[in-house]
Amino acid sequence: MPRLVDISVPLRAGIASDPPGYRPEIDYYAHADTAEEVIAFFPGATVDDLPDREGWAIERVRINTHNGTHLDAPYHYSATMDGGARAITIDEVPLEWCLQPAVKLDFRHLPDGYVATAADVEAELKRIGHELRPLEIVVVNTAAGARYGHDDYVTTGCGMGREATLYLLERGVRLTGTDAWSWDAPFAHTARRYARDRDPSVIWEGHRAGRDIGYCHLEKLHNLEALPADGFRIACFPVKVHAASAGWTRAVAIFED
Repeated sequence: MPRLVDISVPLRAGIASDPPGYRPEIDYYAHADTAEEVIAFFPGATVDDLPDREGWAIERVRINTHNGTHLDAPYHYSATMDGGARAITIDEVPLEWCLQPAVKLDFRHLPDGYVATAADVEAELKRIGHELRPLEIVVVNTAAGARYGHDDYVTTGCGMGREATLYLLERGVRLTGTDAWSWDAPFAHTARRYARDRDPSVIWEGHRAGRDIGYCHLEKLHNLEALPADGFRIACFPVKVHAASAGWTRAVAIFED
């Protein structure tokens, strides 16, 4: 039997998982809360007819498609991909992109707000002795992974710049991932760069690389420090939300022991 490692975060309210205004909200209803709702489906029934007077446990959730561990479709970054073609939505993402051998780049040592370059990627691949193959999934372990659930999560970790992203895509990678809030460097750091230089190309540069070569990426991965550099597969099939920019996923690393 394969060994499975969960690399997803739980969808949880009440923590700084996203910037203010983008965080999920979850209302929990226990069995006693819903007993009256249940018997309403059965005229003449009373709460006493239910075992232990229990209804069902349910949750009402207010989220967007980018809460929790999720897969971004090319449509999230732009209306176009591959140099002008219509960008595909999450329900159009090829399923073969979502189950592939994977490699981990360990960038935990890079400072918060740092924008990783192609040279950084090349050096890390050389360090771990890995040569990229088409359709491999590449995940990036940043300092943000250890801060999920803490107030500084959204501002922690490095990001992947346009140059680094294109380095991967030009070698046939079509699905990447990060344990940070964003594939790009945290916005707080990018905002300071923009204020200093007034260079709009730094805004969302890693994401926007998908305008040239369409790709997907995972955000808010978890537990990447538990993975080796390679020798595993990742499964990350997204929820099929019609015409959407992203879909939630239970991302899992698979080891064939």
